Amino acid sequence: MLLAVAAALLAGCSTPPDEARLRRTIAEMQQAAEARKPGDVVEAVSDDFAGSNGLDRDRLRRLLQAAMLRNQQIGVTLGPLDVAVDGDRATVRFVAMTTGGRGGLIPERARGYRVVSEWRIEDGEWRVVRADWTGEP
Repeated sequence: MLLAVAAALLAGCSTPPDEARLRRTIAEMQQAAEARKPGDVVEAVSDDFAGSNGLDRDRLRRLLQAAMLRNQQIGVTLGPLDVAVDGDRATVRFVAMTTGGRGGLIPERARGYRVVSEWRIEDGEWRVVRADWTGEP
């Protein structure tokens, strides 16, 4: 009986599966963007990040800062995440809708993107190492 209780306790303390951890990281990045915290967004971005149009980690941070200066309110809505984990690497595909403006009921700007992102585990945490996106009309 004691062994069964110990096993149940240890199972409860185990780390979440990789896919759940990855989904949580993406949700935290989304929340940080909406909270206008670009530094928190790029915490989950690898130092050697490569994005569309030659974007690196620092240029991504500056792009986020510019968007936050331009918009008092930012919204990020993600479609379903298509997650494929392969060991310490993963690919995540999704559609994102971003909105921005002065904070009124109707956003002044909106844009959709199809995103393909590549991730790897660095120091025990998921980090995005590559992201390609195309704007949708």
